[in-house]
Amino acid sequence: MAVNEFDFTAVEKRLGVSRRTFLKFCTGVAASLGLSSNAAMAMAKAVADPQKRPPVIWLHGQECTGPSESLLRSEQPSLEHLILDLISLDYHQTLDAGAGHQVEEIKKKAMLENKGKYLLVVEGAIPLASDGIFCKIGGETMVDITNEAAEHAAAIVAFGSCASWGGVQSADPNPTGAVGAPQLLSGKTVVTIPGCPPNPANFIGTVLYFVTYGKLPPIDEKGRPKWAYGRLIHENCYRRPHFDAGRFALEFGDEGHQKGYCLYKLGCKGPETYNNCPSLEFNNIGGGVWPIGIGHPCFGCSEGGVGFNKPLFSLADVKTHTPPNMFPSIDDREGGSGISTGAAAITGAAVGLAVGATAMAAKKLDKKEHDENQGES
Repeated sequence: MAVNEFDFTAVEKRLGVSRRTFLKFCTGVAASLGLSSNAAMAMAKAVADPQKRPPVIWLHGQECTGPSESLLRSEQPSLEHLILDLISLDYHQTLDAGAGHQVEEIKKKAMLENKGKYLLVVEGAIPLASDGIFCKIGGETMVDITNEAAEHAAAIVAFGSCASWGGVQSADPNPTGAVGAPQLLSGKTVVTIPGCPPNPANFIGTVLYFVTYGKLPPIDEKGRPKWAYGRLIHENCYRRPHFDAGRFALEFGDEGHQKGYCLYKLGCKGPETYNNCPSLEFNNIGGGVWPIGIGHPCFGCSEGGVGFNKPLFSLADVKTHTPPNMFPSIDDREGGSGISTGAAAITGAAVGLAVGATAMAAKKLDKKEHDENQGES
């Protein structure tokens, strides 16, 4: 049977959704990953195959359970569908019905029976100070528990900023010596999905890719999936035109803040933080539900060395170009300057185009001179 003729009747019954809704979800995930419609069908077929569900061992270290809480509230798909249809959640210290030594034995049995097949998810930081005594489960340190679970895992995912790079626990002076899973498991590939909390869609997309292809998606030098963390928040932020035009909120509640101006001068870390918050937002409802969308600066929660370490009101290290400083204040601009908000935006765009054109011309000139020098030699 061809992929596009696959019978999704069983999936419709299990999920309680129509074939159209199910395929629409898979298509959306594939599009987010930058994959084709053929990949969407492959994902749909993989989810429909119960034999492809990977066993999952989910560990908790130093954290607030925010990543699990965000996943509990996911609606695309809902958590029960994730557990029952995408993965087989064999061990999760928060969601397990049992407790104590019984569930610890179940975990060890699941790892033994599924060597090289299970997906390890680490949530929370791992303390190294004083031989790891600051985090223990069942008499074992988080260090030993993580090393044991990682030894035969098919893939390892650090879910949340704490697991990715240490999070708030690792902020100076870091008395417990908290680190992320990649720092502890330095000899292994760990895909990181940072955020405080992380967007559940980034986790679901990564897991669905794993279920479909038996491997993790392409990652950057920090282990983050490129499809989710490939661009700065600043690049896709809808306040970016105000940044380019030099329109900034200077205080919470001032005129610029009320008009939706850029939050850079209030300490927004969007210019140095990689994440897809502007496009995905949170809570599955859209409408600007994410920090910048509701008027609060990004504090760089998904960026190690920024979130929880850099003071909130300190200016971001702009990774692209720095903002213009020659623009008049809000009152001057709106009053006697004679420049309207729209005109200022057009002016800012024109300046950006001019700078870009100049840079491109210089690049072409350098290449021409290089080619001529090569010809003379």
